[in-house]
Amino acid sequence: MPHRFPLAIRLLHWTMALLIIAMLFIGAAMVSTASPAYASLIALHRPLGIAILLLAALRLVLRFATGAPPLPADLPRVQQRAARGAHILLYLAMIGLPLIGWAMLSAGGYPVRLTAGFVLPPIVPRDALAYGLLRQTHGLIAFAFFALILGHLTVALIHRFVRRDGVLETMGFARAAALDPELAEPEEADEPEVEPAETPGP
Repeated sequence: MPHRFPLAIRLLHWTMALLIIAMLFIGAAMVSTASPAYASLIALHRPLGIAILLLAALRLVLRFATGAPPLPADLPRVQQRAARGAHILLYLAMIGLPLIGWAMLSAGGYPVRLTAGFVLPPIVPRDALAYGLLRQTHGLIAFAFFALILGHLTVALIHRFVRRDGVLETMGFARAAALDPELAEPEEADEPEVEPAETPGP
C-alpha cells in the first residue's frame, strides 16, 4: 500500500481546500451584506462553485483509480468507520452543494455566468417554489459542510499532534523517508576514538 496519496490527489486536496475556504467566507459575506459589493461576491461565488464541482469529480475518479493509504492498524474500528463515513459526506457536500446551487439559480431564472461570454445552461425548469426550497437546502448544507470541515481539521490535528501516527503526513509533501523510518538511510556509525598509546619512560 502507498505511504501517502499520489501527488495529483495531494495537489487537488490543497487547491480545493483554499477554494472551499474562500467560498465559505464569500458565502458568509453574501448573507450578511446588502451593499454594492454583493454583485461582486456573486460573480466570484458562482465560478468558484463550478470549479469545486469539477475538481471534486476529478478527485473522486482519481481516488477510485489509485486507492488510499491504509489507516493506522491500532486505530479503533469505530473510528475507522467514522473516518470513511466523514470522507463520504465531504465528497457528497463538495459535489452536491454546487449542483444544488446551480439548480437553485436555474429554478430562479438566474444565469450561472462563469465569464462575460460563458453562461451555463439551466439544469431545472424555472419554478419559484423549487427556487425557495433549493435556496433553503443550499444554506443548510453549507452550514453542515462548515461543521464537517471543522471536524475534519480537528481530527487531522489530533492525528498530527496527539496520536503522531502519520495520517496527516499522507496528504503532505514530505520525503518518503520522513513518513516511513524504514526508508531512511542508515546513519553512519561514529568511529571510536583511539587514545594514543603511552610511550615508556626512560
